[in-house]
Amino acid sequence: MASVKTLLLLTGILLSASCVYPQDQNGKLIEELKNEIIQKEIYVQRKRNIIDGLGNRLKEVDQLPLDQQFDLYNSLYHQYKTFIYDSASKYAGKLIQTAYKLDDKSRIGYARVKLSFIRLSAGMFKETFDSLSVIETQYLPDTTKVDYYWLLARSYTDLNNYNKDMGYQRIYIELNQHYLDSALMWCKPGSFFYYYLTAVKNIHINNYQKVIDTVEELFKKQNLTLPQFAVTYYDLSNAYNGLNQPERAVESLIRSSLSDIRAATKETAAMYTLARILHEQGDQKNAYIFIRQALDDAEFYGARQRMVEIGSILPLIASAELNSSEANRRIWLNYTVGLAVLLLLVIIFMLIIFKQFRKLKAAEQSIKQANDILQETIYKLTEANRIKEEFIGYYFSINSEYLEKIESFKRSVEQKLNSKKYDDIKFIINNINTKREREELYFSFDKVFLKLFPNFVRTFNTYFHPEDQITLKEGQLLNTELRIFALFRMGITEAEDIARILNYSVNTIYAYKTKIRTKSILPNEEFDRKIMEIKAD
Repeated sequence: MASVKTLLLLTGILLSASCVYPQDQNGKLIEELKNEIIQKEIYVQRKRNIIDGLGNRLKEVDQLPLDQQFDLYNSLYHQYKTFIYDSASKYAGKLIQTAYKLDDKSRIGYARVKLSFIRLSAGMFKETFDSLSVIETQYLPDTTKVDYYWLLARSYTDLNNYNKDMGYQRIYIELNQHYLDSALMWCKPGSFFYYYLTAVKNIHINNYQKVIDTVEELFKKQNLTLPQFAVTYYDLSNAYNGLNQPERAVESLIRSSLSDIRAATKETAAMYTLARILHEQGDQKNAYIFIRQALDDAEFYGARQRMVEIGSILPLIASAELNSSEANRRIWLNYTVGLAVLLLLVIIFMLIIFKQFRKLKAAEQSIKQANDILQETIYKLTEANRIKEEFIGYYFSINSEYLEKIESFKRSVEQKLNSKKYDDIKFIINNINTKREREELYFSFDKVFLKLFPNFVRTFNTYFHPEDQITLKEGQLLNTELRIFALFRMGITEAEDIARILNYSVNTIYAYKTKIRTKSILPNEEFDRKIMEIKAD
């Protein structure tokens, strides 16, 4: 009877443990999104095929009338505008040049609006405002005026999100609302943009139910394209989030991300926002998948602002994913142990019932199998722990060492103060070797970085002629030049930040970077991109 009670108790424990993974309402949509990420190159290739078809017409572009040249450049711009920033910028420039040849102020204004759009998408705020400021709005057709005022409104929204300055927040919101009203004034009622801008305006004034009503009416009255679905679902997610309906918000973000992938849209905020929310909800595994995809898209397009946003949260998600994986391993270990115990109990019952039939041999064989399972599981867990300790434990040990030094310094100063030995305090302070401490810090950084990027130096040197390649001294892991670009690869791209970390002037950092880029066999604009493409092991 006691054995039966024990069996029931263990069964209950296992059933309780299984409740750790509740059925997610958005589970099917998340799996669909992950499958689409796997086959995203299919959609990218479709986009490239369209671009190649337009590109073939460029071979004879000089033979076309100027207005047809303008239309061809416009078609290429629209294929690239949310796909690749550099190419979109190129064809926006072609549009401006051709519009000036036509001496058509309407087309000139149109082309400058298109150039402003991609500059804003790349996070170039100053350049966006500069481009918009020279547009003569009186020559713009109504549809272009809508784009013009919408871009101004969006510029102040993005600037507000980027600065996060409470002193300017009210000003930015007022400017955003002013230009949204101007855009709506030129919108054709019932058009997609009329519904879309109405939803955006209500988001910014926290009228979330109005956003949902507007989007539902839009879905009923119009058949949307994939890009239109993407931006509309993104706004819908903001509304649901404002109404504290996280499941509906996540669902809308997934649908927005699905539309972006199927449209081969690379300049998008949906995937990043989805990853951030899943991270906050504790779904670290999927959050890590989606933040990596968001980073790939941002790097592919060349969205500077988006890469900064992603870089600020990617380490947090990656760290949480490691911890989550470790917790899952422990849960599976509990399952394995529980199953092994259940198996042992079943064997005992079999021995009681069939004690006349090979009981000793059967028991030994069953126990051996259970032990093999346990040993294999323990081996896998030990290996996983070793990897985790190597990459994460090293960080904590360094911090502990610095804390111990600080505590020791504090105790020494307190002792000297108590005994009024002030000259000894000065001696202690003068004996602090900040240069050595900094070198040790650099060495620790080099060590950790090369664990993450073991092929960094070798790959870096492939960007130079043999005579210009960097040769490290004995005992050296990285030198100053390599360390500057190692920090750059880790996402620290501002010269001011690098200068502060390495204790150099900003001008020195610029000088090092210019010297390295000048020696490289790569064009300057491609060099930084190649550095960011160096993969971690």
